[in-house]
Amino acid sequence: MAHRVELEAPTAHLPHPAGKDRLDSTVEKAASLLRSLQHDDGYWLGELEADTTLESDYIFYLHVLGRFDRKRVTKLAEFIRRRQLDDGGWNIYFGGPSELNATVKAYFALKLAGHSPELPHMVRACRRVREIGGLERTNSFTRLYLALAGVIGWEMVPAIPPELMFLPRWVPINIYEMSSWTRAIVIPLTILYARKPCWPAPSHARIDELFCDPSRKTAAFDYTPGFNWRNAFLGLDRALKLYDRLSWKPGRERAVRRASEWMLEHFERSEGLAAIYPAMMNSIFASMALGYSPDHPVTARQIDELARFEIEEADTLRVQPCLSPVWDTGIAVFALLEAGTSPADVGLRKAAHWLLQKQILGGGDWQIKNRDGPPGGWAFEFRNDFYPDVDDTAFVLMALQNLSYPDYARLAKAIDVGLKWLVSMQNKDGGWGAFDRDNDHTFLNQIPFADHNAMLDPSSPDVTARVVECLGRFGWTASHPRIRRAVEYLLKEQHPAGPWYGRWGVNYIYGTSGVLRAFAAVGAKTNGAVERAVDWLRCVQQDDGGFGESIASYDDSTWIGRGETTASQTAWGLSGLLTGLPPNDPAVQRAVEYLIDGQNDEGSWDEEPFTGTGFPKVFYLKYHLYRLYFPLSALARYRRMK
Repeated sequence: MAHRVELEAPTAHLPHPAGKDRLDSTVEKAASLLRSLQHDDGYWLGELEADTTLESDYIFYLHVLGRFDRKRVTKLAEFIRRRQLDDGGWNIYFGGPSELNATVKAYFALKLAGHSPELPHMVRACRRVREIGGLERTNSFTRLYLALAGVIGWEMVPAIPPELMFLPRWVPINIYEMSSWTRAIVIPLTILYARKPCWPAPSHARIDELFCDPSRKTAAFDYTPGFNWRNAFLGLDRALKLYDRLSWKPGRERAVRRASEWMLEHFERSEGLAAIYPAMMNSIFASMALGYSPDHPVTARQIDELARFEIEEADTLRVQPCLSPVWDTGIAVFALLEAGTSPADVGLRKAAHWLLQKQILGGGDWQIKNRDGPPGGWAFEFRNDFYPDVDDTAFVLMALQNLSYPDYARLAKAIDVGLKWLVSMQNKDGGWGAFDRDNDHTFLNQIPFADHNAMLDPSSPDVTARVVECLGRFGWTASHPRIRRAVEYLLKEQHPAGPWYGRWGVNYIYGTSGVLRAFAAVGAKTNGAVERAVDWLRCVQQDDGGFGESIASYDDSTWIGRGETTASQTAWGLSGLLTGLPPNDPAVQRAVEYLIDGQNDEGSWDEEPFTGTGFPKVFYLKYHLYRLYFPLSALARYRRMK
């Protein structure tokens, strides 16, 4: 059970300041371990863990491919089975409650794998689905996959017409007003919606028993009282479904061709569509619906790329949502430099060479709304050239800044164009989003197929803070007009209690730490905002000296800043405190002691909770290197300030 504290300064016994020998030993042990994890090519790559919806979908995916290898399916099913909760359901983050979509997908996958519905774990799962809403309350993407399997009808699936491809850019629901990841997920789905292929599941895998009320299978499309965007889009959905039933649909095939051309174009310069699991899987299904067999070069390449996400062990097989080498490498280099590793270190030079090769100097989707910015960003994955992102680019630039690289001219040019791209991505409100500029039409969240809570990519405090910190390290100050606008945005986003929201990390501890570091980097005057944030961090520091925040804070404000303590969140909290407090402050000392005492024999820290965020309220991540490089960075910073 997570430890909860009241919003007041802790009064627990204060430890003695961390001894230099213990601190040095902790830092060097962590740095040594991190160096040992570097790949020969120069990069770092930690496992990226998610929930069991990936393994559940993968079982269906193997069925669609006609590659339903019993050994592999059994391993996937075993992994799913081990994650089942006592109440019969499956959750979407460690320690979380049963979640409807994860539970429905797991139940269907296990039936597809041959588990009898009479088995005790299946009986409990079936009962739990009905207790938390039933099959009719699942989200649109779950229902679309089930329709592809022939276990539900297409009337339960929201309209995702390929005619979306025809909408001009001045229409606010065109594809480039969707977030980059939604665009890559949805465009293949438009092909599937148009073709409506069926890869029928065997009769033993039907799941009609999961309905609470079979007479109301389309309950998700019920109107709400009054006139609002949801009702307007529901009306449009009904009209599109009527159109879909017509025998003559002018422009439909041309729309499908345009969607397929977009998809095939985006296969290039990437390791799978958008290099993320759902877009890649959808693109494989869409390619097959277009007539490409699994063995055709177009489809086979995508299948091979998705297979790289597999992690197979003796008894289980699990799947990652994507690979994070650029992100991990940027942070690892930054942490090692903080820890005192020589800028001319051979390993860091190899990392710099690898990162320079990964800079994206070609065009991408971001240019649709940013016509003036020069290419120069970095993506999250090995290769994903259409989708460089702001957060990765900022961290890579901070990592490269202080390295001693033999080809200084090349390094300087890469940094210069990277900074120019980064700055060009600033939004009208002064902040930065992740992949696109001004991607913020909130009414689009009411589209029926937008129930994955990830339709948009607006400014967020954590990404904005990363950019401001980066620019501050390169000499920009609070007086610069762009920094001034960013600071104004951040001040408007501050929670009344003092913290900032974390879009890509859990949650307010992550956001607050980043913003405090940003303000310190540019010397911002904040009229007490920093003091309120530091006081908030003091108040949520736990009795053991650490920091922890449950993912439940995205749904329930009573969990803001509260939860099981973790090493990565403690590192964020400590980094935030060090921007406004001296190293000998008791709150700082207690956080340092927590990290020193918690280091394991290997040199890392044990951490079970997820502390990364994919889509708030829908999809969360556990970066397996967070528990190493963030504590190392925070302790190294503390050591330098002593």
